[in-house]
Amino acid sequence: MLDLAEDLHRWCAEGRDFAVATVASVHGSAPRPPGAALAVDAAGTAIGSVSGGCVEGAVYELCREALATGTGRRERFGYSDEDAFAVGLTCGGVIEVLITPVRAADPSRGVYEAALSAASRGEPTALVRPFSGDAPGALLVRPDGAFSGALGEVPVGDRRAADEAAAFLAAGRTGVVTLGAEGAYCGRPADLLIESSVPPPRLIVFGAIDFAAALVRVGKFLGHHVTVCDARPVFATRARFPDADEVVVDWPHRYLDGQQPLDPRTAVCVLTHDEKFDIPLLVRALRLPLAYVGAMGSHRTHHTRLARLREAGLSGSELARLRSPIGLDLGGRTPEETALSIAAEIVAVRRGGTGAPLRGAGVPIHRDVEAGISV
Repeated sequence: MLDLAEDLHRWCAEGRDFAVATVASVHGSAPRPPGAALAVDAAGTAIGSVSGGCVEGAVYELCREALATGTGRRERFGYSDEDAFAVGLTCGGVIEVLITPVRAADPSRGVYEAALSAASRGEPTALVRPFSGDAPGALLVRPDGAFSGALGEVPVGDRRAADEAAAFLAAGRTGVVTLGAEGAYCGRPADLLIESSVPPPRLIVFGAIDFAAALVRVGKFLGHHVTVCDARPVFATRARFPDADEVVVDWPHRYLDGQQPLDPRTAVCVLTHDEKFDIPLLVRALRLPLAYVGAMGSHRTHHTRLARLREAGLSGSELARLRSPIGLDLGGRTPEETALSIAAEIVAVRRGGTGAPLRGAGVPIHRDVEAGISV
């Protein structure tokens, strides 16, 4: 549901009734991850997607039914070898979907409205719903564990469910968790779908050069909040980087110091290949729990840079975190091709990919790095 927060918040403000289908779990290969959603209003307008097209028609009808009856449900979709034309996923995977009606008269409408409002403003927000589908109740959970709403008759304490949701939110994860009565991991269990909505991951690009302009565009396409920082005001201008969320004139290491603590999803790309900027910056960046730290330069530049960083006191394990020369080997030359190479490496590090061709590799296509699951 939070996947469509901006549009659904507008629907709430307009007083619309609607139903939302949310991908709760994925088994095997599937087009869209947990949290992907499709919503249908009373007029039949549909937004979003749960499968990239495979089962959208069937899910659309389930949403219409839930909206008419006021009762939600959970549904499982998979691929049938016996009947390839049956409703299912042609990719061979299985998804479980939770369909939830959100009507003006429903007791949980206010909780949904508040969660959608917070998520649409970019505030970290978790939404908890019973995964049984037909049980009403919902919780809105904040990062500090504060919550509003109630799960109703589900045999799980609201406080315990909120604590679990806060942990999911801290990791930026969406998925199903099973808890026992009163929140214990025993007794009569209850399945809960926890959705997390977190601000977009940050991409901080140091060095206001033409390669940076291309990387900004790719970073925005991938959904990052992108900052360009350079100590030279003649280069770090809004006119040169119109797609960036922020353009900052400052010494790189000083700017990084002012941004701490940083989200561990943050990627830092150092494109200046100028020692007076790079060394103080990398000394700091490589000691932070960042998702990615990469630096542009030739192999010779890289070896010289490593020597300077060792002199500055960085350990072997800290130096091993540096991605340099930056990017994957795509053979690219232009700023756009180089930006694609860098972005591909950032995605590979985040998702646990190898960067190798999938053809003949015999490796899973999709990986859930946080949960340790490959699909």
